[in-house]
Amino acid sequence: MKVEYFIGIVPPKEYLERIEHFQSKWINKLGVEPHITLKAQGGLTPDKKWIDKILKVCGNFKPFQISLDKAKYFGENILYLSVISNKLHDLHEKIVQEISPSEDLITQYFELGAFTPHLTLGKEQYGGDISTGLSKKELKDMEQLADKELIPYPVFEVNFIRVYELNIEKQRYEKYLDISLNN
Repeated sequence: MKVEYFIGIVPPKEYLERIEHFQSKWINKLGVEPHITLKAQGGLTPDKKWIDKILKVCGNFKPFQISLDKAKYFGENILYLSVISNKLHDLHEKIVQEISPSEDLITQYFELGAFTPHLTLGKEQYGGDISTGLSKKELKDMEQLADKELIPYPVFEVNFIRVYELNIEKQRYEKYLDISLNN
């Protein structure tokens, strides 16, 4: 059984619900709640020994402001809301350094220098995963509506991060653990 984890930042509840409602116009079943990825799967092993390292980093990191901003693309096939925050990169780097995944994993998951904080709205379908994939036209429609329906983009304080675990039966990432930042 494949156990997978990643770490994310969750927008405030009201905005989270707004994004879920927005996405539900195109996507039947979301694979995970809307989030900003802070640390991808690389190095987050099933033995969970890395959790103590995350607790240590978060215990020494003060809450910070983040703001969501206009929709952009990775290539032509992933639509996301951009993220503006000075401290987010610092927290990402500290966590990656503490976990110390291999260079290959850092490259594979676009971490450190390649890290672009974002909140994915939708992506083009790949291979057999039709349930969450969209056509190019649907992505364009989603982009145009995002600029109307998702504004004003929120500014919010990040005072905890969320560890997600893949639920194999449900084929969905679910909350595993919330870790507070040092207040």
